[in-house]
Amino acid sequence: MKIDIRLETPEDHYEVEELTREAFWRFWEPELRICSEHLLVHRLRSSPVFIPELNFVAVADGKIAGHIIYAKSKVTDDAGTKHETLTFGPLSVLPAYQNKGIGRELMRVSFDRAKELGYRAVIIFGNPDFYPKAGFRRAAEFGIMTPAGGNYDSFMAYPLYDGALDGINGRYIIDPVYEQLSEKDVLEFDKRFPPKEPFTPTPTDLLFDRLGPAAKEALKSLNCASLEMMTSKSEREITSLPGMDRNSIEIIRLVLRENGVRWGK
Repeated sequence: MKIDIRLETPEDHYEVEELTREAFWRFWEPELRICSEHLLVHRLRSSPVFIPELNFVAVADGKIAGHIIYAKSKVTDDAGTKHETLTFGPLSVLPAYQNKGIGRELMRVSFDRAKELGYRAVIIFGNPDFYPKAGFRRAAEFGIMTPAGGNYDSFMAYPLYDGALDGINGRYIIDPVYEQLSEKDVLEFDKRFPPKEPFTPTPTDLLFDRLGPAAKEALKSLNCASLEMMTSKSEREITSLPGMDRNSIEIIRLVLRENGVRWGK
């Protein structure tokens, strides 16, 4: 399959937003009834942190099958020094075109361009077992923390060149545009698109019923309300939980696969 990467144009906006909606329909924040990523893309384009030079689409079979969008972010250390970084997201690929290398190609092209533009690193929240395959490392390895001062495997960084994050540590600061997505706003914005039945998350009870007592209690400590939410936890994190063993990991992998959820390495 031939994949062409080019910059997004204003004529692409609606198609890209609809693509993003399709890509994230099964994955949304617990406080919302539907995904919010298509509204985020819409708002990012008019945000001062938006970087149009890194706003790429992937075209396959004559239509837009993927999209990546970037914003400026920063890392602030204890002395108050601010170091500019990049954040991408959403990175969206139409469900029918997933697992065909489109996401990786969007990252490759945009990383090369970001380096040319003088940026040093990309920091994201994302699937902790997928993005390391593209070269991302846990942000904790660089001494970079979330805005709240914590860390977990789904919080990752990618230096765009050797030594790009040397001597840089502190709290990651992201623009409020990523956080100001109320359910009311999302539902109103969603009226622009064809009606779509809201996705009902798959309850983790399906998994708990097949695990032994120790593994079940360990998994409950993560407070994942659905199988879909478990994609925010890495295989490393879950394997290291007290009471978790190899057999339990295989059961988790099997149950998620049975319910169409990709998880693990």
